[in-house]
Amino acid sequence: MTIERKAPTGILGFPVAPFKANGKLDEKALERNVQFLIDGGLTSIFIACGSGEFQALSKGEYQAMVEVAVSVASGKVPVYTGVGANVSQAIEQVKLSEDLGADGYLVLPPYLIEGEQEGLFNYYKAILESSNLNAIVYQRDNAILQLETLQRLIDYPQVVGFKDGYGNMELIVEQTQTIGDRLEWINGMPFAEITMPSYVPLGCNTYSSAISNYIPHISRMYFKALLEGNNQLVRDLYVNVLLPINRIRKSRKGYAVSLIKAGMEIIGLPVGNTVRSPIIPVEKEHYQALEQILKSAFEKYPVDNKEVSH
Repeated sequence: MTIERKAPTGILGFPVAPFKANGKLDEKALERNVQFLIDGGLTSIFIACGSGEFQALSKGEYQAMVEVAVSVASGKVPVYTGVGANVSQAIEQVKLSEDLGADGYLVLPPYLIEGEQEGLFNYYKAILESSNLNAIVYQRDNAILQLETLQRLIDYPQVVGFKDGYGNMELIVEQTQTIGDRLEWINGMPFAEITMPSYVPLGCNTYSSAISNYIPHISRMYFKALLEGNNQLVRDLYVNVLLPINRIRKSRKGYAVSLIKAGMEIIGLPVGNTVRSPIIPVEKEHYQALEQILKSAFEKYPVDNKEVSH
């Protein structure tokens, strides 16, 4: 079988890991989450990644999440899985993802250790060599790749994309402008809509969107306005929706995940406000503030599902 060496583009969907009140994974709620993202026009599903509380999942839960995503997506959009933490675990997850029919995987940083460039190269290399599936390399935290290291990694045809969650513009300029269109460049910064105007001129046509779990129509409206140069609409969306949500997100550690679940609950998706330690749920004051932002957003920018197409 010939594998198309192409990464997903556009706005990427990152589902959460919905938990019941008893702490167990809620697969039905996850089905709704994935379907909502697909219905909302997102171009792909990235399952069991950071938004999906990768760090807190058991092996069985991880498998269940991948199975749900592949089943619901049913070939309509590609499904990528999160793999990482340590080499042996990542290789197991890659093989499981392949067996379950995923289209590719996103390599998350190694657990805790800040390695030299040669060590980082060997971490990614071992994972890449375990499978022929498409892979996206993720740069953030303790996995920051200098240009030479990334150039060595792209000798592997499996590497189809590069996701930046670090935000060093000097480094990302060097990477994007030297390597060019060999890779799909993905803005993976927390709340990527905030920084996307800096990434687009560098060739980044793709980003991961947390808010698409509850307001995908705003993400689509924002990205379309940005690409078309509709600066007034971009500014209005920043002032009325994006920046106010971002201020709440930054007020507590872990809100990058728990605020997604709060937003989903507010719009009626059955995920509850339950997260796993060390993440904390959204506090009442912040939950109510998010409610008001979303109420105003839906009034100012109503959903138009006719815009959605795959």
